Amino acid sequence: MQIFPAQYSTLSAIALQGFLSKQYNLGQISCKLLMHNVSDTYLLHSDSQRFIFKIYRSAHRSADEIRAEVELLTILQNKGASVAYPIANIEGNMLQDFQAAEGIRYGVLFTFAEGTPVYALNDQELALLGREMAKVHEITTTIELNYPRQQYNLENIFYRPLKVLKPAFEDIPDEYEELIKMVNLIVQKLEVVDCTGFSYGYCQYDFLPKNFHFASSDKLTFFDFDFAGQGYIANDIASFYVHYFIEVVLGKLTKAEADRQFAVFVESYREVRPFSDEELSTVAYFGFGFWVFYLGFQYENYDDWSSMFFNTRYLKERVGVLKKWIEQEVK
Repeated sequence: MQIFPAQYSTLSAIALQGFLSKQYNLGQISCKLLMHNVSDTYLLHSDSQRFIFKIYRSAHRSADEIRAEVELLTILQNKGASVAYPIANIEGNMLQDFQAAEGIRYGVLFTFAEGTPVYALNDQELALLGREMAKVHEITTTIELNYPRQQYNLENIFYRPLKVLKPAFEDIPDEYEELIKMVNLIVQKLEVVDCTGFSYGYCQYDFLPKNFHFASSDKLTFFDFDFAGQGYIANDIASFYVHYFIEVVLGKLTKAEADRQFAVFVESYREVRPFSDEELSTVAYFGFGFWVFYLGFQYENYDDWSSMFFNTRYLKERVGVLKKWIEQEVK
């Protein structure tokens, strides 16, 4: 019987268990699906070690884009940054290919980021985070990868997501008009900023607490560089600041305490590398762009990660959040 065309299949954890054990000479391991999203994440466990095996979706990442991520993380690891890094198989290959129902899918084995995410960060953890993020940027601002990654510019952060999202707002055009007005306001503010002296390089572009683990108060590991791309480094600082905005909106922190904690992080970052006051002033603008970019991403990838929550109500709520951002963060 001919296989009916598929859009997104899930590879068997049991089959991967045997395959990966041989490919990486891991011996007896367990393998279970940890997360089914725009890519699939599997947890591998041996008697003494844990690993992450990530299977990418071709519609989300091309083979060359995956190679770029692998190259970036390998450079970071070799230069001493604290990251979960890719591992080659017994033949020296970083990418594994699988003939899935929808076509070729690629997988990469990563070291496991030991520890757990911390959302209520204390000053010692914030200081460590600032220094370690700065170490990452010391490297990512001085390299050029052999493979392409997306650019985080005004077009890709603001204008393209607006175009992608337009059909989603068909039943709520007023909210779409509000979104357009807010984007135009932010872009106008960015266009008058002289960014010629800003740090530029490869951004992780998702530096939220879910993407770094603390093993202790003096040991953390960054992971999930799936969205890594080229842009102003202020984008990474802004993505972390989004965490504090959310904490204030949810009532977990006062605005004053959130600002104090973020200042501890920035001060520690500056102990390792410069981050000018001019760059800091754009965090509010790039942070707004972070929301817009991911809203467009959610809609564009709706089919493949079953985002049942993405509906008219969600969009209205998200526009409301963006209004709060403008009111609270944009001067």
